[in-house]
Amino acid sequence: MSGWDLASVTGVTGDWTEIVALLAAFAIAVLATPAGISGAVLLLPFQVSVLGTPSPAVTPTNLLYNVVATPGALYRYWRQGQTGGRLALVLIAGTLPGVVAGSAIRVELLPGPRVFDVVVATVLLPLGGWLALTRPARAGTAARPARPMPVIPAPVLVLLSVAVGCVGGIYGIGGGSILAPVLIGTGRRPAEVAPAALAATFVTSVAGVVTFAILSIHHPGSVAPDWPAGIALGVGGLAGAYAGARLQSRLPDAVIRRLVGVLVVAIGARYLWSGLQL
Repeated sequence: MSGWDLASVTGVTGDWTEIVALLAAFAIAVLATPAGISGAVLLLPFQVSVLGTPSPAVTPTNLLYNVVATPGALYRYWRQGQTGGRLALVLIAGTLPGVVAGSAIRVELLPGPRVFDVVVATVLLPLGGWLALTRPARAGTAARPARPMPVIPAPVLVLLSVAVGCVGGIYGIGGGSILAPVLIGTGRRPAEVAPAALAATFVTSVAGVVTFAILSIHHPGSVAPDWPAGIALGVGGLAGAYAGARLQSRLPDAVIRRLVGVLVVAIGARYLWSGLQL
């Protein structure tokens, strides 16, 4: 995606760049965490356009952000009695092998930025549209609380998680950010989905970072994570994710969904425009 980086435009380098990254990650995590999204889905465009992180290193750097940032939200959810339970285990069973495959595909088949822009758009546009257009479950209705089992059967959800984990490994989001809106859109409430999706994101992001680190040994170029940028983003996301998890119960589900959905669609449209430029 064509854009500008912070250092070239403002002359700001070193520690100041990391401070800007930390603040941006905090703000994005506060917004995204209540919807069960780690924030990485919105941070990758920031890395490319503002920080100038090279391709394909931007993908493992985004996964490194997840590794550092998501424990804050997971700890907060655990204190609130939200552990993800069986749903988290089902998601991890699929996304874990998927993210390893996606990481290899990213390095071997999609190293260039232009093709990657189109891939980013194909992830973001459906994701944002699903969030913005579907209705949340309504508390107090007879039909919603009467569903004790997942709307999507567990075997189907595992297969879906494999595919989503693969896409997450390519894009750098671990997979939970795609699964969360799918599960919410099929009837599950954000309070149930968010901890499970974030748990899957954390586990698969660890696997993705390790996979990229191994691949960097045998491939020239920018394949390994940008460790300083990833850690700075992660620290900001850690604090923001904790705050976002705490805010979830105070925000209407519809507001969470619509706000995140509109932002994701807007960013996806920008990537599509950039990727289709000759």
